[in-house]
Amino acid sequence: MKKVCVIVREDDRSDALEKLRDFGVIHIERSAAASTGVTKALERKSHAEEAIALIQPYKSADKKSAKNPDSTEGRERRIDTGPRRGRRSTDKMGIEALEPYSLDAINAPARPDLIDLMNGMGNDRKVLEEQVSLLTSERNRVAPWGEFDPAVINEFLSHNIKIFFYELTPETFALIPKDTCYLKINEDSKTIRFLTFDNEIPNLAQFKLPEKSLSQLDAELIELIKKVKTLEEKIKGFVTRRQLLAKEMAGIENDVNFELAIAEFFDMEGMPEDYRFSCLKGYVPAEDLPKIKKAAAKHHWALAAEDPGLEDDVPTKLKNHRIVGLLSPLTEFLDLVPGYHEVDVSGWFLLFFTIFFGMIFGDAAYGLILLAAALFGISKTRKTSVPLALKMLFLFAISNVVWGTLTCTWFGIDIYVLPQFFRNISLSYISTAKGTDQLVVNQNLQLFCFTLALLQLSIARIGGIIRCVRTRNPKIFANLGVLMMLWGMFNIVLFLVVSNEYRTFPVLPVSVYLLGGGFILNFIFGYYETGVGQSILDSLKNIISVVLGVTGIFSDIMSYIRLWAVGLAGASLAATINAMAGPMLGNFLIFFGIILLSFGHGLNFILNVLSVLVHGVRLNILEFSGHVGLTWSGIAYKPFTEIRK
Repeated sequence: MKKVCVIVREDDRSDALEKLRDFGVIHIERSAAASTGVTKALERKSHAEEAIALIQPYKSADKKSAKNPDSTEGRERRIDTGPRRGRRSTDKMGIEALEPYSLDAINAPARPDLIDLMNGMGNDRKVLEEQVSLLTSERNRVAPWGEFDPAVINEFLSHNIKIFFYELTPETFALIPKDTCYLKINEDSKTIRFLTFDNEIPNLAQFKLPEKSLSQLDAELIELIKKVKTLEEKIKGFVTRRQLLAKEMAGIENDVNFELAIAEFFDMEGMPEDYRFSCLKGYVPAEDLPKIKKAAAKHHWALAAEDPGLEDDVPTKLKNHRIVGLLSPLTEFLDLVPGYHEVDVSGWFLLFFTIFFGMIFGDAAYGLILLAAALFGISKTRKTSVPLALKMLFLFAISNVVWGTLTCTWFGIDIYVLPQFFRNISLSYISTAKGTDQLVVNQNLQLFCFTLALLQLSIARIGGIIRCVRTRNPKIFANLGVLMMLWGMFNIVLFLVVSNEYRTFPVLPVSVYLLGGGFILNFIFGYYETGVGQSILDSLKNIISVVLGVTGIFSDIMSYIRLWAVGLAGASLAATINAMAGPMLGNFLIFFGIILLSFGHGLNFILNVLSVLVHGVRLNILEFSGHVGLTWSGIAYKPFTEIRK
């Protein structure tokens, strides 16, 4: 990545940005710069988002018209929501002759005020819904009194005939004066409604008379609801404009990015009034720098390029193999980007996360559901471009099916109920389907988890050793020391957790040698910068951290036991659901049994997804990345380019 500075005449900023956007390689260095143009562009974006949100809940009734809303017109049109920066204008169509909210207006081609029209309808619907809510509340307040005309009551009051309305709880009603004359209207378990004439009951709030009778309120409420439904249908008619709105949204986002880029230009000081220049800073991949140089020479820009410094916030552009790229939907969702100067571990991340996914989900039937969903999505998108998310799901589903098959786990069903075929294809080392004792299986699974921990963390440290060898960095011995402590602590973990039957070598002596030797190497070279003496001195200053590092290795290895524990929890929940629903399936309660099975396994499925995101990701970005020295503090490379939809 190269740090560049493009210098242009102040009047040529917009033109230069248009050309830079066409190249689509420069990542503009962002700041807190703002401008009137940015504010207006963001306002237009907000209005467009509101319009799109209006039709979001609806599905297109006519898919053909939704895909090609302007096909009958034979030419491209766009919605004009404001000035465009650096875009060719297409045909605008005014529709002054069309009445707002008419069906002609809804079905008309794109026109300048479409977004404003949609937002206006949305605001009107919101006002009507608020009126419905208020009127419903008033109607519910008045309904218990029944039908009466407030005008008649007001007529009595105008002739000095005093009538007082009250709503009291039975407890409060029992406390009114005994000599009070009243007319009870009705009562229920919570409220007593009554009238008094001439005598107002002191210290009690009166029921506020409505302005309209119950029948009038009902009539108005029906009319308002009818208006809301009518407006709802008209808003729904805009679903045929969804694709057009999406294209317009892409154009507005381009405008926002353009205005933000314009705001990043800063004026160069000390220039004469007639020769004012502006500068734009950013980053360009080294292989793309010749394109910018060629453009600068052609358009008479000044261009400076240099290697970024350690203090620069350099964006990271990953160049992964297409298989490793399957992980990108997950890392983008979690916003995980390695720093520019950090090592890329995407390949190892993908490998181990795939294994973790299968172990945590752990059920072959669940895996088949995921596999079916992935294959369905791939079949629907294979003619255009299959999203990486579907390919990633396909890979994870296979891992789930394989692990569930090996452990003979199918919807948590008891192994003795499963067909013999499923038991035959299981692996007796990690399954009880072939008669292996459950305790032995648990021990084997725990041993497998700890072995995974040793393997992944050792890969992290071996990678550090290789990098130190290439750079001739003496910290190679510190990485070697931690690697020795990993192996020593692995033996300690086995001694504490795994039964003696599974250890045929002297654990403790080997562990002492590895831990002791590794600690000494790490103590001597762990803080190496300028010399061994200074490194030892720094280790003494940070002795607590050095000692805690040993216990940290123990916790890192032990952390992998979560793969077995979480998988076991999911299997136990599935078995519990089956045990609860099983008795219902053989009698008249079968319907409730099916509902319980669907709900229970659906909930377990969702919990497994969350467990994968929490535990599977954690082992990679904390334990593994911690030993790699990776902090995931990078900035994603986002070149300034035009968004197309």
